[in-house]
Amino acid sequence: MKFMKLGTRPDTFFSNESVRSVCTEVATDLQILVGDCLYQLHKFPLLSKCLLLQALCAESGCGGNGGDVIELPGFPGGVEAFDACAKFCYGITVTVSARNLVPLRCAAAHLGMSEAADRGNLSAKLDAFLASCLLRRWKDALAVLNSTRHYAPLCEDIGLTSRCVDAVAALIANPAALPSHSTSASPWWAHDVAELGVDLFWRIMVAVKATGVVHEKTVGDALKAYARRWLPNVAKDGIVVGADQPFDGAGNGDDVNASVKQIATRHRLLLEKIVSLIPAERDAVSCSFLLKLLKAANILSASATSKAELVRRVAWQLEEATVGDLLIPSLSCVSETLYDVDAVAAILDEFALRHAAAIAAAAPPPPPALAVSPDDDSPARSGGHRRSRSAESVGFDGGARRSSSAAPVSPDALVRVGRLVDGFLIEVARDPNMPLDKLLAIAEAVPDSARPEHDGLYKVVDTYLKVHPEMSKSARKRLCRVLNCRKLSDKACAHAAQNELLPLRVVVQVLFFEHARAAALAGGHATATELPSNIKALLQSKSGSEEDDTDRVDEQRLRVLAAGASPGDDWSVEGLRRAASKIATLRMKLEEDDHDGGGDDDDEFVRRQQAGLARSASLRFRAFCAIPAAKPKRMLSKLWPLARGVTTERH
Repeated sequence: MKFMKLGTRPDTFFSNESVRSVCTEVATDLQILVGDCLYQLHKFPLLSKCLLLQALCAESGCGGNGGDVIELPGFPGGVEAFDACAKFCYGITVTVSARNLVPLRCAAAHLGMSEAADRGNLSAKLDAFLASCLLRRWKDALAVLNSTRHYAPLCEDIGLTSRCVDAVAALIANPAALPSHSTSASPWWAHDVAELGVDLFWRIMVAVKATGVVHEKTVGDALKAYARRWLPNVAKDGIVVGADQPFDGAGNGDDVNASVKQIATRHRLLLEKIVSLIPAERDAVSCSFLLKLLKAANILSASATSKAELVRRVAWQLEEATVGDLLIPSLSCVSETLYDVDAVAAILDEFALRHAAAIAAAAPPPPPALAVSPDDDSPARSGGHRRSRSAESVGFDGGARRSSSAAPVSPDALVRVGRLVDGFLIEVARDPNMPLDKLLAIAEAVPDSARPEHDGLYKVVDTYLKVHPEMSKSARKRLCRVLNCRKLSDKACAHAAQNELLPLRVVVQVLFFEHARAAALAGGHATATELPSNIKALLQSKSGSEEDDTDRVDEQRLRVLAAGASPGDDWSVEGLRRAASKIATLRMKLEEDDHDGGGDDDDEFVRRQQAGLARSASLRFRAFCAIPAAKPKRMLSKLWPLARGVTTERH
């Protein structure tokens, strides 16, 4: 650390209890009270260099030992700084370094020790030493800047803080003259700058970004280092833990609640400052770091502007996140859920806007004749996605910012987001307090192209049904509407066929698509795009009547068929006749439920169902012709019963 010596005379100051004087043959004629210390000095050396003392003496007319005492309350730097200034006036040697330069400079400014009072005064000498030596050295410049926080108002008035901030920013932007000791995780200067208070750190980062020399990724690494240094750890119950504070005057009062509130307020200020410094470049900071900031923003009740910015940035690079990153603890008094689902829904809403903007940018412009009017709110105008209320309320400036920052979403990134959302839904589906509406809203917020397979979504449905066994039949059907049985793998189909929690309609759909897939793999042409009419009639009749013991038996028989059970006594001729009789009974129930309708309509419905059964039998016969020789018995057990049922019914 560099230092400078001012003056050449030996130290002649001495103390007598609380009185401090100078040892000379001339009697003292000036008394100055600084704090609890009374100085007995001489007018000539002090008044010739201090404009403040000249004015105070002229106003009070103080004289010798019996005169008035000049008081200097709140003197910057206290007794030590005034002692050094007085020694400089007497020509006694004073040592100046980065540790005491700021209080000396503030004391000199307070006393008026400028060039207007005397040439070569203390203020000019300190400024020259600061500019020529201290601000050119990294450690000294940081030490001087860090000490300005104790005298912030006066340092701002004399421009000392601004000079130090600009000097530190210049050293960061031009590190060639300084030894590099960087690590792979953060730049070489991040650890040292992280020791500064939040206000000084913010000003340095603004100055660094203004230079345009430092890469934005480097700025992001510095922000992460600062957040790791000062942001508190968050426990599961939401209590903020952290002792070190990057602020001045931390509350040490007796009121614990007031102290905790004060600490939370200061950390909230720190978080909002960090958010405002995040560079505009997409990969400047990781998505995991952004989500950690969002978790802290929820706990610290940060401003809505900061939360909205974090949500937008997370949606910008959502494909980089993990399921653990999205598990944001819920601290709302209104919601009883374990995790903040609303925050994730807002992120997915922003991601949908990004995806829609990317599609719109890639699509060719429409011809003038087919241009959409500005008042059109059709799905085509929003890229196939419904616009959110937040998107509709964005003005011209917000819309331009969103469109300019929209990054294209590759197909691989879209699939990663789909898997991420399914993994998140599996975790929140284990929450007994999770509402069905919110679960479905998140499941439907992802484009269909993001899920080439629905195995993850099926696991979500299965988990939610297990945790919520009290769900009604209509709620289970509503939950299962998000599933596409065509996209289930063989393993998922086998599990769904034996899943007693699923509605019967879903089991039948799984069965049908599994058979169609098997026929297609066998080289046959018995593929279909919808359920056979006989199964439709069975489902319609069951949906129009209440479940009883007979219906449950039919459901069990269908599940046995879906599970691939081998034909037994139940599939004998008598068994098939009983099945046909039960189908007829279900039709009679349907006719009773629809007694308000005309008889002609009922006859037409029956004829339509018979025609559907005949077509289904024809399709199954053609599928049977395509059965491979290795597995005739199993396929026969699944395809033959309904065909026999048609024959029995005709007789």
